[in-house]
Amino acid sequence: MSSDAPIDAERYPTLTEHGRQMMAFLREHPNAPRFRNESGNRLLSDDVKRVREIEREMLALDASWPRDREPEWLNQFLIRALEGVPHYRNYGSPPRRLADLPTISRAELSRDIAQFVPDAVAADRLINFRTSGTTGHPLLLASHPVVAASYLTFHKRALRRFGVELRAKRGEVGVVLLGLQRKCFTYVSVTPTMDEAGLAKINLHPDDWRDPADRVRYLEALAPEVITGDPISFAELLRLEANVRPRALLSTSMALLPGLRQQLEAQFGCPVLDLYSLNEAGPIAVADPSAGGHVVLQPHMFIEIVDAYGQPVPEGERGEITLTGGFNFCLPLVRYRTGDFASLKFFGPEPVLVQLEGRPPVRFRTTAGDWINNIEITHALRGFAIPQCTVHQAKDGTLRMALNRGPSDVPAIRQALLLLFGAEQRLEIDETAMFDGKVVQYTSELIESA
Repeated sequence: MSSDAPIDAERYPTLTEHGRQMMAFLREHPNAPRFRNESGNRLLSDDVKRVREIEREMLALDASWPRDREPEWLNQFLIRALEGVPHYRNYGSPPRRLADLPTISRAELSRDIAQFVPDAVAADRLINFRTSGTTGHPLLLASHPVVAASYLTFHKRALRRFGVELRAKRGEVGVVLLGLQRKCFTYVSVTPTMDEAGLAKINLHPDDWRDPADRVRYLEALAPEVITGDPISFAELLRLEANVRPRALLSTSMALLPGLRQQLEAQFGCPVLDLYSLNEAGPIAVADPSAGGHVVLQPHMFIEIVDAYGQPVPEGERGEITLTGGFNFCLPLVRYRTGDFASLKFFGPEPVLVQLEGRPPVRFRTTAGDWINNIEITHALRGFAIPQCTVHQAKDGTLRMALNRGPSDVPAIRQALLLLFGAEQRLEIDETAMFDGKVVQYTSELIESA
């Protein structure tokens, strides 16, 4: 480890002896996995107070707007964005209608994220993280410790809708985040706004454990109040049959199919929440069958449904989800096209995304007969300059990859995929001129892939 690597005092500025004991328990438990990484909340005392203030405000506000006009907060938001954000400053004065402004997409953010960070944001507290996403446009996103800690506020808002109020406190484990990948970012932490309740990000892949049976033992020892993951890691959790009784499961990142949701609810006896969440915007909406779709969670997020030309479509008509606002003050969004599609209807006063098309989970089969997560393909391709690509597995197991023409090293890409799938893998790579908008990056004809 380099000499300039952060220490616990920097990662956890408000850490108490109780917090240290919790992290020691999580790290040193006899059944603990091999934690690959270090993380931390980086919250100062004033930050903790600010996060609590944000939570009180956000939980008290309605996440709605009038059907016939834009929300009242939007005009002031646009004035600040067009004055203080380099990219938006090029727009000039705020227009009469939001729809008169141009839309942006992941491609614009990927070119130069600094152009979307407000001038007033102090650079010394910025944090960033990388994401690949469905479109293949890699992103470096600007954030802040207060923003990262505020995700919990909107998770609480979603949980409250299903009658769950979080109670985890000092000496207890509040959240376990699950992954199922050959390479996965794993760490332990504590949550200052919940009296340093424990948090662990773990990988259920057997390679991260001294004994694969330790996965169940460790989960049972932690007894987390909430477990978060994606449909692939939750399917593995079902298979493990761990005797845990969380008060809720939160599924993010990929579309959660109803059949899996029902199985999870039956086995764990708790609500299973399907969150629509983006790295660019945080938790946006939560599925509520009684409302007929995904109910919006953020009081200061306005959602348009737009056509191919960026113009709003009538209520109930299908189009692209486009975001303005958000709680990430380091990355205010103005007409950000997500690449996801739905229609917008109202359930009473609440805006609801109906028939949302998120990112479905896809598994791929290797030549050894093993199943791997589509995220592992993203990891294998991370080092290549691929603007956009798709990977498809045919019924006979053949992989077909399509990618943009460019400086990509196709022989090296082939080698990376063969290393992941096996040397005998049938693999076709086709360089194409361009894709028509956002693509579904990973698909498969194998019945067991979902």
